[in-house]
Amino acid sequence: MLRVSSTCLVQVDRNRYSAPAEWPGKVVSVRCSATDIRIVAAGQVIAKHLRRFGRDQLVCDPWHYLSVLEKKPGALRNGAPFVEWDLPASIKHVRERLLKQSRGDRAFVELLLIARDVGLEPLQVACELALEYGVVTGSLVMNELRRLIAPTRSPQMSLPEQLQLRVEPLADCQRYEQLRGTHYDN
Repeated sequence: MLRVSSTCLVQVDRNRYSAPAEWPGKVVSVRCSATDIRIVAAGQVIAKHLRRFGRDQLVCDPWHYLSVLEKKPGALRNGAPFVEWDLPASIKHVRERLLKQSRGDRAFVELLLIARDVGLEPLQVACELALEYGVVTGSLVMNELRRLIAPTRSPQMSLPEQLQLRVEPLADCQRYEQLRGTHYDN
């Protein structure tokens, strides 16, 4: 049994492995195999990493720290888990462009929060589209991402002939005034 550090790390064989940011200070167990390290809590695997055999290595999964980014988006710039994050090229390029803008780190974190639930592929496509347009803003990428993940609309229903409108009604405000009991002549 090991305790997750305040920086969300568990030490195994002189290396440190990340655990999700919801677990600092809590007791977990670690299961080691020849190829991987699994961090287990409450009977569930909460983190899995490829095992490293060197010493004093830091093995971080940036997704473990996403809830930290919600509170401190500036950590995206220099935080150890994010510095060498291996993201697809289009997402990296958008990240670089957004981080140069005011509040761009917060915009990128919002994109990552959606990508956590829907996967990186829609975010990658949204970033590619933004780069293709030549305009990279958080709102543009967000709009493209939401458009890509929106549920498809069902096709228009065809109505039976008896229910189809034959004569379209005309708007007549005078009828409304007559129903109200007041009549204005212009």
